[in-house]
Amino acid sequence: MPELWLPGAEIHDLGDHAPTDQQYPPKAIAHITWDRNATAAAPQDWCSYEDLVGYFTGSGAGDAPHLVWDPFSGRATQLFPADSRSKSLLSPAQSPTRTNRAGRVVIQIEAVFFPYCRYQGAVYPRLVDTPCAGWDRIHAWISSWGVPDVWPMGRPTDFSSHRDEGVWETRGGWYAHAHVPFNDHTDPGSWPAFTAGSGSPPPPGDSTPARYQVGINGLAYGYGAHGYQVTTVGRALVGHGFGVHYHSGPGPDWTDADTENYADYQRSLGYTGQAADGVPGEASLRRLLGYLPGPRTVSLAHVVAAARSDPGGEQGHLTYGAEVAIVEQALADEGLLEQRWVDGSYGSSTVTAYAGWQRRCGYTAGAADGIPGRDSLHRLGAAWDFAVTD
Repeated sequence: MPELWLPGAEIHDLGDHAPTDQQYPPKAIAHITWDRNATAAAPQDWCSYEDLVGYFTGSGAGDAPHLVWDPFSGRATQLFPADSRSKSLLSPAQSPTRTNRAGRVVIQIEAVFFPYCRYQGAVYPRLVDTPCAGWDRIHAWISSWGVPDVWPMGRPTDFSSHRDEGVWETRGGWYAHAHVPFNDHTDPGSWPAFTAGSGSPPPPGDSTPARYQVGINGLAYGYGAHGYQVTTVGRALVGHGFGVHYHSGPGPDWTDADTENYADYQRSLGYTGQAADGVPGEASLRRLLGYLPGPRTVSLAHVVAAARSDPGGEQGHLTYGAEVAIVEQALADEGLLEQRWVDGSYGSSTVTAYAGWQRRCGYTAGAADGIPGRDSLHRLGAAWDFAVTD
């Protein structure tokens, strides 16, 4: 199991630990303390790391993150273990998720920084202009908890908001405070680059699982990839006896466990060296699945037609079977439909399951009748990675 406490961090355990909501993918949230307002014309002296640690262990404990990080010296203080929620995000009653808990982990980092701070006579407009000392250590530790090296709403480059509830609920990775739904902060403005390269294979002899991606038939595979195709590969690996590295899952976010399981599969086919690094190639993927997955599209009109005609037809009646099967698999992944009914026929079990999804979306009474509507189908597609056409 990964370390609960960042190696080398100063530990000030605040207690009050609480579990996270495991149905959501793992996340890390990037913050800056922004404790003073400065400008290029009027910079201000940096507020010290010791002062911020004192604040979060004192009167600010109700807003405390997991880590307080000094990007100038590399010092870090940890206030909660990795598997507990911390408290730096707003989580109002109207939010569909408990934001501080919405992930297998939700590790929050507060960099002690504000724009145009003055440190030892130099002025730093952005966090990335600082030395970012200690970042490699923090990043490696967070990666060990399965947080992929991706920014699902884009790497922060300014102080604008980009908030999407569907992405937040379904995508693992790194989020700026400016990305978190039902929050109003727009930090951190910038964040250092990932230190484990995600664009090229690891050098020979490196024991770290491969952390790069490839595109096959329009879909991504490899560390940080997200989508139904990742779940499909994981399930196929388990079905072929190559799931030993999973501690949970498989799921829609490609982690080191997927890479290690796929490498075992590649070696079973006779691949060696870099050809068995755990990142799929077209040939091995086709042998595993029997086909190459592609981007998925569902027509609202087609699924509605199936929902109206299939229940009254003969057992197993298919109207638009391929598209209905996509919807049914998403309902099964939501825990609303038994896997045996994922058959492409929009029968009474699918009607009941979809009504459950509509209620989950907040619909009641006749609006939760099991017949897809535009909003509910788009939300299901956003959660399970298929596009919806009208």
